[in-house]
Amino acid sequence: MREPTFWILTALVDHPRHGYGVMRQAETLSAGQIRLQAGTLYAALDRLTAEGLIDIDRQEVVDGRPRRYYRLTDDGAAALAAESKRLARNASTASRRLRAHRPATGLGTVAVAVG
Repeated sequence: MREPTFWILTALVDHPRHGYGVMRQAETLSAGQIRLQAGTLYAALDRLTAEGLIDIDRQEVVDGRPRRYYRLTDDGAAALAAESKRLARNASTASRRLRAHRPATGLGTVAVAVG
């Protein structure tokens, strides 16, 4: 799963959101690491809808323009849960290996003569 998809699904966990709301929530949840552009977001929303990971919850007209609200489906929640577990395993493996890693200091053993 690509990172934008991960954050879009995560943004929809608690309740349905319209596109701009998804953009803002993804940015907030990722601590500013993800800043979705409108074109990228709406293409992803269309793809995720086609894949059955999200669904259109409702549509309303605001200032003469349609506003769609998207919600996470059960399949979307399952995909997000699986990806979360995969990321946790990956992070755990990397952390475990880093704890065991002893970085080379560039300094060899130095013998000191006493006398």
